[in-house]
Amino acid sequence: MYNNEFEKDTPWDDLHEECGVFGMYDFDGGDVASTIYYGLFALQHRGQESCGIAVSETDGPKGKVTSHKGMGLVNEVFAQENLEPMKGDIGVGHVRYSTAGASTRENAQPLVLNYVKGTLALAHNGNLINAMELRKDLEYTGAIFQTTIDSEVIAYHIARERLKSKTVEEAVGRACRKLKGAYSLVVMSPRKLIGARDPFGFKPLCIGKRDNAYILASESCALETIGADFVRDVLPGEVVTITPENGIQSDLSMALPKEQEARCIFEYIYFARPDSRIDNVSVYASRIKAGRFLAMDSAVDADLVVGVPESGNAAALGYSLQSGIPYGTAFVKNGYVGRTFIKPKQSSRESSVRVKLNVLKEAVNGKRIIMIDDSIVRGTTSDRIVKMLRDAGATEVHVRISSPPFLWPCYFGTDIPEREQLIAYNRSIEEIRDIIGADTLGYLKVERLHEMVEGLNICEGCFTGKYPLEPPKEDIRGDFER
Repeated sequence: MYNNEFEKDTPWDDLHEECGVFGMYDFDGGDVASTIYYGLFALQHRGQESCGIAVSETDGPKGKVTSHKGMGLVNEVFAQENLEPMKGDIGVGHVRYSTAGASTRENAQPLVLNYVKGTLALAHNGNLINAMELRKDLEYTGAIFQTTIDSEVIAYHIARERLKSKTVEEAVGRACRKLKGAYSLVVMSPRKLIGARDPFGFKPLCIGKRDNAYILASESCALETIGADFVRDVLPGEVVTITPENGIQSDLSMALPKEQEARCIFEYIYFARPDSRIDNVSVYASRIKAGRFLAMDSAVDADLVVGVPESGNAAALGYSLQSGIPYGTAFVKNGYVGRTFIKPKQSSRESSVRVKLNVLKEAVNGKRIIMIDDSIVRGTTSDRIVKMLRDAGATEVHVRISSPPFLWPCYFGTDIPEREQLIAYNRSIEEIRDIIGADTLGYLKVERLHEMVEGLNICEGCFTGKYPLEPPKEDIRGDFER
């Protein structure tokens, strides 16, 4: 019963991130829409549900914003005919994944707001834990909401603060002081591009430069894709304002002491592309280290180390390098299984796992296999992947996980569910091993996480229940999606 319990809603036992954001301002006046398109393409792994772009001409009529957004992947929503008319030298873009039901076009971003002082376009990655309170405050003073996303709450608060602020960046800073939780924001005003990162640094955001244009992006891989140079990360608690007159201006008045910062460790374990660097730490190198630590702490004798693609691959290589056991490929992944994939019914013979992954029998037949994966959430697919290896002729299957066991939900932008749905909750490692059918099972130790990211301060809430700020009393994650 356990293994099928959640299958209906979760075709795979994957984690999901909320979103990716991208902004660009070309000081030479060139159109930015097509570059934003390619930037979002590079961030597609952060959200495959909806996407959008909004652009404006800084020397055109103040407040004129051209935007296009829709449900689907970047290359499904945008084509030459809707990108070409998007004229503007400043713009923001967004890719979205939501944790709950309201997967609608209305909730796609960027959000464009027309108000007394002009226009704002906003793209947001993260999750606010006080969105409900902030929303109620606005509703009681007459605000009417068009969406169910907390990003709209942020946009309204910026607009409201703008009425009593000298500048738009001051308004963004004042609004951010009201926000509790995780956020990376990219805001376009008629003449400025603004980026903001929450004081804990949960979500990544970096600055790039190409010729005479500046870029803000969730990950540095998006800068590489468009041929831009990495300038630096936006610091936790920083608001940056980008203009032709002043270049990059920084406001660090919200920054916390370094020891209070709490980056999401899953950027390094799973979410980010391996070719990204976040806060000066290579994602790829972090995954290699995780694999090495697993080999040191959970050694087992075997013939081949394999990774569950994609994020398990680098950790598997790390395990191989440390242990001396050869690294190989056991799985072929169908890269075309995306958002539009129709899940097989439970009664059907087509397994959703087999549609996504196939095993190379020649690679595993007659061998003792160490299989590295990034996490086990509910456990609904791990047992099937182990069985696939055994069916292909593996004589032993030893599972190693490049993160500690999930014991607590996440409230800051990762869809780790309630405790009762987590396979590790109230179960020993031996019991989990038995459920997934592995010969042995080992997880990364919690104390290895800091070493893995070169001593950066991280959030360990989903492993230890110790959150960097007080979690909400009730789970609001189904009410406000990102």
